[in-house]
Amino acid sequence: MEDQAKVKEEIYSLESTLLKGDIRKSAGKLDELLAEDFIEYSSTGEIYDKVNILDRLPAEDDPGITMSDFEVKHLSPTSVLSTFKIFIESKQKHSLRSSVWTYENGKWRMTFHQGTVMD
Repeated sequence: MEDQAKVKEEIYSLESTLLKGDIRKSAGKLDELLAEDFIEYSSTGEIYDKVNILDRLPAEDDPGITMSDFEVKHLSPTSVLSTFKIFIESKQKHSLRSSVWTYENGKWRMTFHQGTVMD
């Protein structure tokens, strides 16, 4: 696998991409970034699979998301855990986020995501 600094930079770029309004509106781009077995435990307590995300996100308004405190932990030669904080402008809420990314067939895809609301 690539060196750890390069992997962190690549995962940061992918996470940032997923927060952009135009990407969230594109089922095709979301499909490329999410693994087939993707699952999300949302900050609202809901559990979503890839099909639900591809149906739901493109219909939503851009919430205006800012990311901070980004870190990556290597779990295996082909998987990493990213952790970070986000601020959702539209809801005026902060949350902790974590994602598991898996490297397959020459690219990273998100397999798991969780959001936890902060006070």
